[in-house]
Amino acid sequence: MLLDRLFREKPSRQAGRALYSAVVEKARSPDLFGSLGIPDTVEGRFESYSLHVFLLLDRLRRQGPQAADTAQALFDTYVVSLDDALREMGVGDLSVGKKMRRLGEAFYGRVKSLEAAFEALPETTDLEAVLSRTALEGSQVGPEALRDYVMAERASLALLPLEPLCEGRVWGQS
Repeated sequence: MLLDRLFREKPSRQAGRALYSAVVEKARSPDLFGSLGIPDTVEGRFESYSLHVFLLLDRLRRQGPQAADTAQALFDTYVVSLDDALREMGVGDLSVGKKMRRLGEAFYGRVKSLEAAFEALPETTDLEAVLSRTALEGSQVGPEALRDYVMAERASLALLPLEPLCEGRVWGQS
């Protein structure tokens, strides 16, 4: 019994993995790569995953210790997934660290830009600019549709009670 408690996985880690699984499903939506204009490339998929992870992290921010643990577990799962993806793409062990550092810097840059854009709301010019230079880079589609999508997802997450999120349930999951 003591060993069970000692080696039992924290609920926040399970929740973080479940949330990331939901991110993967949501971020692969064909609409994102079709009508919303995110290019269906490796870079575009990184942007889509990163955007959805950010939206969840933004929702969990400043919501107490359980939410902070869940947010950290989500982020940790995201990072491990990026590492795994690089290795599956054939990136050698000696290069993975450098590429992970660049991806981490890219993610943190997007986080700062998106946070600033959200602080400027209801003015959406900054949000459109961030989306244009990240998720929509190389796209022929304007940022308005993706901006509306991001705003709707953010509003939907804001209405979701914290408890399901901390249990790993989001976006219609039971």
